[in-house]
Amino acid sequence: MARKVQQLDNDVQAIYEMLADIQATQKRQHNRLEEIAATQDGHSEVLASHTDVLAGHTDVLAGHTAALADHTATLADHGTKLDRIIALLEQR
Repeated sequence: MARKVQQLDNDVQAIYEMLADIQATQKRQHNRLEEIAATQDGHSEVLASHTDVLAGHTDVLAGHTAALADHTATLADHGTKLDRIIALLEQR
């Protein structure tokens, strides 16, 4: 009987040691997850900044697109005028 009690006591001690190891592992994992979360927060801030910059670039490109459309229309008008001038010169 004493042997059985001793074995049960040893089993309980082993379980407590395993639980302590599990608890230590969970604490390390928790700390690491907090580090990763902090890093991700930093990345989120950088990405938000990049998003703002890209939005600014999009606005600038939209302005360039509008200016290019105006220039294209102006060049088409000039082409039409030059065609008329050439036609008049050829009639002489």
